[in-house]
Amino acid sequence: MAAPASHGAMSEDLPPMARALTLQAGACRAMGSPLSGDLLDRAAADWLDGGVVSLLTAPWDGLSLKALFDAAVALRLLASWRELALSGDDPAVAEAYGRLDAEAIWATVSAAMAADPARFEAFMTHEPQTNEVRRSIGLLGGFLEIARATGLPLRCFELAASAGLNLSWDRYRYAVGEATWGDPAAAVRIDTDWQGGPPPVDAPISVVERAACDRRPTDLNDPSERRRLESYIWADQAERIARIEAAIAVAEANDVRVEASDALDWVRARVRPQAGAVTVVYHSVFWTYMSADQQAALTEAIEALGDQASAEAPFAWLRMEPPPTDITTMDVRLTLWPGGQERLLAQANPHCAWVTWLAAANPS
Repeated sequence: MAAPASHGAMSEDLPPMARALTLQAGACRAMGSPLSGDLLDRAAADWLDGGVVSLLTAPWDGLSLKALFDAAVALRLLASWRELALSGDDPAVAEAYGRLDAEAIWATVSAAMAADPARFEAFMTHEPQTNEVRRSIGLLGGFLEIARATGLPLRCFELAASAGLNLSWDRYRYAVGEATWGDPAAAVRIDTDWQGGPPPVDAPISVVERAACDRRPTDLNDPSERRRLESYIWADQAERIARIEAAIAVAEANDVRVEASDALDWVRARVRPQAGAVTVVYHSVFWTYMSADQQAALTEAIEALGDQASAEAPFAWLRMEPPPTDITTMDVRLTLWPGGQERLLAQANPHCAWVTWLAAANPS
């Protein structure tokens, strides 16, 4: 095998798949997971050598670099290895992951991929569902802005909610710069490198209804589905692992459910403005998994609901999604009806390791 590609070897002349793997390796390092970066560099070298990685990624051959990132091919591959470790089906892989030894992990997962490629192929057919709990801190300011602007309780409807861990956003404790929000006794505690002023933490929040959908929701009672969810948390990030485990416990204690439905169908059938509360549709890191036609149809459906809003029954669309030209930074945007003014509230790291609050510069 060729030497592992370094994260600096991102030349334009690399084929899109190899470039996607090396770029994702660099992104993992930048987001605090050197282990994931090292493993994906080895995967890129294997792909260039025509190894088993080229077999597993064959369904995405011919796609552009952007399309490969939109489909999260590198992250599917990376998670497929950790899923095997978490399952305990291959003790050598589990032991190597326990030591966080990139060389040992690569040696053992290479052997496993060669011995049973069908297992990894099956895992990779399922779109990623990270359900990163820390994204709630990116969305928190939006919920507070909605409560401040309307003075009403919230009805919360999450799209592409996976296991629904961010449906419990109001049950967590947050540190946002010098300010805090949430129950001091909350089991899930979320902080970040918060820049800019605080969001309106004094706005009264009351969630009177919550619901969620996902095309393929994660059933936390199913060990294989729970393991799939956890496999997308990078193995060398102990804080993220502890946070998702605590959030799963909160979801189970509150019997959080996610309805199996396409987002567009669900919005059309399930969501309506209602007098006496502000109805909020929200989502995070979901938009890029849809086609342009699907995005347009969902936008039309959400805006149609906004047209039905009134002062007594306002409607909000809150989202944390990357702009079209930069997948490394998330824009937190809020559109509030009646009126339909769109505001850029914040920008954030994809895992919300940092959040820059911009709302003070974009007053309503």
